[in-house]
Formats: sequence, C-alpha cells, structure tokens
Amino acid sequence: MRALVIGNAADLDLGFVGQRLREHGYVFTECHREHPGEWPGLDGVQLVFSLGSEWNVYNEATAPLVEAEAELMRRAVDTDVPLLAICFGAQVLAHALGGTVTRAVRPEIGWYQLDGAGIGSGDAPVAAGPWMEWHDDVFTVPPGFEELASTAAGPQLIRGGRALGTQFHPEVTETMLARWLRCGGAEQYRSYGGQPAELLAETRANVERSRPNAESLVDWFLDRN
Repeated sequence: MRALVIGNAADLDLGFVGQRLREHGYVFTECHREHPGEWPGLDGVQLVFSLGSEWNVYNEATAPLVEAEAELMRRAVDTDVPLLAICFGAQVLAHALGGTVTRAVRPEIGWYQLDGAGIGSGDAPVAAGPWMEWHDDVFTVPPGFEELASTAAGPQLIRGGRALGTQFHPEVTETMLARWLRCGGAEQYRSYGGQPAELLAETRANVERSRPNAESLVDWFLDRN
C-alpha cells in the first residue's frame, strides 16, 4: 500500500508511527514541504501522512507552501483518502477545512496526559499518555470534526470522516527528541524554564510506554479506515 508522507526536507522522520505503518504494509513516497511542485498526485495513494514542522500556518513567508499542503488535504478528504496529520500537520488540516490556527496562550513542550471522553473508551481506545508535546500554536476544531481529546492548551485529537489529527507527537523517539534539542530546541525549552537534560531523561523513560501507545493509535486509525 502506498502512502504520501509530507514533511520538511531537513527533518522528515516518521518515528514510531512510520514503523507501525510499515508493519501494516505501507510504503512511503516522501513529499518535501519546500517543493510542492514535485509532489505526485493522489492516484493509487491509500494514505496521506503529514508530519510536524517548525513552521507556523499563519506565517506569510511560507503561506503559499502551507496552502499547497492544505489543498492536498482537501483533495484527500474530498476523494476519501485516509489522512493522518501530526502537530503542524493537524494545524494545516484544521486550517484547510475551516478551523483557525493561532499562537497558544499556553505553549506545551514535554510529556503530557490527555483529557477527553474518547480517551480509553470503546469507540476511541487511545491512551491518555504519556504523549510528547512540542508546539507554540493551537487550532480550533474544523466543521464536521469531533474533538476526542484535549489539554489545557487546546484540542489534541480530532477526527472527521477518514481523517485524524493529533496535536501531540505519537511518533517521537529518543533519537528524534535529541535531534530537536540539538537543533535549537534546547534554547527554546530553557526559555520556558525547562532543563533539556531532564527532558531527554524523561523521554528515555516515557518512550517505553509511548511506543506501544503509538502502535495502538495507528491500529485504531487503520481499523476505522
């Protein structure tokens, strides 16, 4: 089965989610956000998978590139192609379908638990956590979608038709988090009063739980698609 994965050229890492999708038989065609003119069409595609990014949906400098991704998501929804969107990807999804994306009153970096009626229920057996959060922005739930989970910052898990968006990062691995810290994340985390070494230590401990949680999330998404 063929999947398009959308991410930034310098940081396209599918992590635990990609590993689980591969176990389900998916193969990936990489689509770099910086070059939408090189993306293939959706013919023969069984999944669109949009990753996180350091970008902001509302940044005028990257607006045409964001709109290209938003248009791809609208076409996926219109043609009933399953869509899985993480963090920035979920923000683009919300933007594409009539929601809003703004600066969060309460940015989140670290490991969090989720709240919501869908958590742990028979209809949405998604673990409450721990899940990695790394975002400065927040989105509103677009028309036709339901909010399954949230934190104090805003929506965390939304579903509409065959599309699913997560504000949190189910894909994150220890290696991925260490790279984020090396590439400017350490300074950002310190600016919020955190200690990067402590965050990395928490990650080493929490991925033992977040990996099977991510696998269960992928399984649940695919079972409903």
